[in-house]
Amino acid sequence: MQKIRLTLKKALRSRFLVVCLMVSISLSGSFLFVQQASYATTLEELKLIPPQFKPNSEEKINRANEYDPGVGIQEEERQKAYEQAIKDSKNLNTIEKTYERNLKAEQEQNSPETFGEKAKEVIDKVTGK
Repeated sequence: MQKIRLTLKKALRSRFLVVCLMVSISLSGSFLFVQQASYATTLEELKLIPPQFKPNSEEKINRANEYDPGVGIQEEERQKAYEQAIKDSKNLNTIEKTYERNLKAEQEQNSPETFGEKAKEVIDKVTGK
């Protein structure tokens, strides 16, 4: 009789422990997807800002230079890229050339080494050349 009671106690403890763990995992999972702050503006908010208070591209660059010269340079590059994209979007032939130019620039930036090149480097290291 005592063995049966001990066995039932162990079974109840283990079930209680499992239920508690499941509840705690469920609660911790519910806190995982907390809503992040949104900094996007709506059309109504954009209408509230009068055009004279919206900075033009040069004002943005000047403000960025006041903050940090490096940021100003980045803003200038961004503005030039934007203007170039506007020019390129007007002609279909230019769009294709722009795509090829951007593709080449990205490949140069992220040029992945092929397996053969890596193997050649390893062999050169091993042989001591």
